[in-house]
Amino acid sequence: MALGATHLSLALCLMALIVLVKADFDGKKEPINNILEQNSEMLTQDFCIFAAVGSVVAEAIGRERRMGASLIRLFFHDCFVDGCDAGILLDDIPGRFQGEKTSPPNNNSVRGFQVIDQAKQRIKTMCPGAAVSCADILALAARDSVAMLGGIPYPVSLGRRDARTANFTGALTQLPAPFDDLNVQLKKFSDKGMSAREMVALVGSHTVGFARCVTLCDDRNINPAMKSTLKCGCPVSNNNTNLVPLDLRTPDIFDKLYYEDLIRNQGLLFSDQVLMGSTATSDVVRTYNSNPALFLREFNDAMIKMGNLPPSRGVQLEIRNVCSKVNGNSIAEM
Repeated sequence: MALGATHLSLALCLMALIVLVKADFDGKKEPINNILEQNSEMLTQDFCIFAAVGSVVAEAIGRERRMGASLIRLFFHDCFVDGCDAGILLDDIPGRFQGEKTSPPNNNSVRGFQVIDQAKQRIKTMCPGAAVSCADILALAARDSVAMLGGIPYPVSLGRRDARTANFTGALTQLPAPFDDLNVQLKKFSDKGMSAREMVALVGSHTVGFARCVTLCDDRNINPAMKSTLKCGCPVSNNNTNLVPLDLRTPDIFDKLYYEDLIRNQGLLFSDQVLMGSTATSDVVRTYNSNPALFLREFNDAMIKMGNLPPSRGVQLEIRNVCSKVNGNSIAEM
């Protein structure tokens, strides 16, 4: 009963933040962080942590709505490589350590690191003495992003720990790639304990966000039926930031139109469209398209499950003071 009450209070907190941020965007309220800081003494520690992270996420999405999709992806890319341990946040140390942040699937692609840093600092300001890991902040930021883009809030438990290392190679081998066929995707999700249905639910996050043109210039990555529709030219540089929406109609709203696009053979990425190649996944696509409420519920369930993926056995863990580097002067060997 107490657990349910806690989840209810946290959900109400998030709903209040969504209302506040909408008013803030409309110029009717003072900044959210000011409101929360003025009332921080009234908050329990967990409530304070949730409110602090939610306010930073709301401000970030208010500045750039795409950031919500980026934070969801950042959380996914963290958890799918050796568990939810914030390994993706660690900066490289030239000549000593190369982590996940600069691994090819993430380099010049995954973003939102500054939002996590800002959330960490706001927790220190608003919630003195609160011990919350960067891995927890990633989980909260993803959940808040889903809700603020139109999804349903879901409970996030605290208590994760941050790894003192990261896995450059693991990002290459464990993360699903845009050129992966259906069997490869199913194997990668199965390795994380995820069913085919949970995989289809999680990739539904492609209902928000964008792909870089440089990704789509590789014919392996794109649904052949969509190639002729692309308007972007691809420069030589891998730093190209030209973007194409993954959901062509509502790229900043968390809805079911991604699945409708797949049924119409209009999924942008090869890895998305191949979901229609087997009844094991295409039936789920059709179900979610006809029952959006079911999609939102099962997406939340899959996010909760993914958010509980543990760090690799034997990895040293801590609660980092700064999310981009380990505490102290040394980093664990890879």
